Amino acid sequence: MISSLDPAAQSFLAGLGQIQQKMDTAQAQLTTGLAINNDSDAPDQIADLWQTRSNLDQADQITSNLNQVQTEVNTGESVLQSAVTLVEQAETLGAQGASDTVDANTRQDLAESLGSVLQQLVAVANTQVAGRYIFSGDDDQQAPYSIDLTQANPISSYQGTASTRQIQGADGSTFSVGLTAQQIFDSSDATQSVFTSITSLMQGLQNNDDTSINSALADVQSSDTYLNQQLAFYGTTQDRVQSGVTFAQNYTTQLQTQLSGIQDANAAEAATNLTEAQTQYQAALQSRAQIPNTSLFNYLG
Repeated sequence: MISSLDPAAQSFLAGLGQIQQKMDTAQAQLTTGLAINNDSDAPDQIADLWQTRSNLDQADQITSNLNQVQTEVNTGESVLQSAVTLVEQAETLGAQGASDTVDANTRQDLAESLGSVLQQLVAVANTQVAGRYIFSGDDDQQAPYSIDLTQANPISSYQGTASTRQIQGADGSTFSVGLTAQQIFDSSDATQSVFTSITSLMQGLQNNDDTSINSALADVQSSDTYLNQQLAFYGTTQDRVQSGVTFAQNYTTQLQTQLSGIQDANAAEAATNLTEAQTQYQAALQSRAQIPNTSLFNYLG
């Protein structure tokens, strides 16, 4: 297609278009506060812009995940502290029952107290956070244990599953954040099982059996040591989660600064550019209006 405009007019319109684009860009920067509102504004920085935004989104998600897990881990550590206290109470009751000076009736009373300890330990094993049984492994909608003291084996089998959940830190590393109630309270090693040892001690007291009482008491003491080791896991995990939260927060701040350097507009500079472009636009129009608009027909009388 052949243009009907002369070269001078075409050049004028092209220049006017460039000034208009400058005005539009400056106005957009002032309105949005961003230096980059379209890919064409800074094509050489688009890749860095999108990568930084992606990294920031990921860091925000990791921080959110860690904050959620932190509540769970802190609760786990707290309730296991109370479980250790309960096992120590069981040791004290067992030591009293092992004495040669107590009679069968006293041992029955001590056995009832141990039954109460077992009930409280099962309640600890069934701890919930935000509707989740935190010691039930991956099946966190199922209470891990139930208890019925009228039964010969009062504590049910473990009703949860293995715990395979991992959490990712901002540095890319992953780690486990929880143990199952089975790992904590019901070790396959009877000498380390909190539930088995206390149940055996309770039954020994009920049967007024010195040998069973002393044997079970030794196992309760061993299970206390084992329980403290599980508590230590939660203490270590607490530190790791907190470290991850701190790392993620610092990394997020770094990314926000980086993103700001790429995309934030310089308001003063944008205002100056807008004023200059408006002045240039008006000057161009005035200059064009002063050019004589004559043709061959002006000279034909």
